[in-house]
Amino acid sequence: MGELLKGRIAVVTGSGKGLGRAEAIGLAAQGARVVVNDLGAAIDGSGASRGPAGEVVAEIKKAGGEAVPSFASVATADGAESIIKTALDNFGRIDVLVNNAGFTIDRMVYNVTDEEWDAVIKTNLYGTFYCARAACKVMKKQGYGRIINTSSHSGLGNMGQASYSAAKEGIVGLTRTVARDMGRYGVTCNAIRPVAGTRGFEELVRDKGLKDAWAKIWGEEDAGRKIKQMLDVNLPEDVANLVVYLASEKADNVNGCIFEVWHGHVGIYTDPPPVEQVLEKDGRWTPEELAEAMPKTLTKDKVRELPPFFPF
Repeated sequence: MGELLKGRIAVVTGSGKGLGRAEAIGLAAQGARVVVNDLGAAIDGSGASRGPAGEVVAEIKKAGGEAVPSFASVATADGAESIIKTALDNFGRIDVLVNNAGFTIDRMVYNVTDEEWDAVIKTNLYGTFYCARAACKVMKKQGYGRIINTSSHSGLGNMGQASYSAAKEGIVGLTRTVARDMGRYGVTCNAIRPVAGTRGFEELVRDKGLKDAWAKIWGEEDAGRKIKQMLDVNLPEDVANLVVYLASEKADNVNGCIFEVWHGHVGIYTDPPPVEQVLEKDGRWTPEELAEAMPKTLTKDKVRELPPFFPF
């Protein structure tokens, strides 16, 4: 067992399966005592079960670590408060918060219902905020803390994921501001855009026709390569190791940063994003002038039908 997080107390939301499970186990393997939070819902957010969180707690204990379960939902303020309280009641403090809980309901934007939009935003974005707010109140008094939020490349724009994209990119903005609010108190806040073959991705391939959809976009060979990379190479543990580092004292100077991570790859985004090109004149631009100048400069190579985004 490592000692990067010896004596630290960590909370990982959505840690019954996939990325969260790997993160909870990774933190425990470096000496952290862990609150394993998971509502036990299906990947579409429905249902609840105490099984997933309980199983991860048992796995951590079997390996010689310390962990307790939490079955509360992050989608309510009371639920988030209870998750942080679980850490305080059992271990006396909270040093690390990993906001991982989330799910998606994929629909083209014209088919998204109010109920679906609210459900996805509540768990992904509100849940991250609720847990961060509750943790920050404690971390501020302690003068120490690490918060790692889970965004997604979907936030950069992904067909059929309007609610998920909005939530995940909202998390990036939230991360930047929490970092500025809390840095003076010894608390850092960073975000990751992970790529890994989680249970949700496995179901999309197995049951939802993802391979056929990707084949239409990239061709069968390229689609097959991407799916194989996701399922066989990009493992949750690859992501967890970056989270462990960001949760440690070694990352004290890392604050307000956005990372992408998958197998063998850790990248950091330029923040704030640079402006690529600027049109300048002495005075105000008229609509007619812009209609003349823009197609020759700023929007010269833009297209209406945007290609799909994928990080590799």
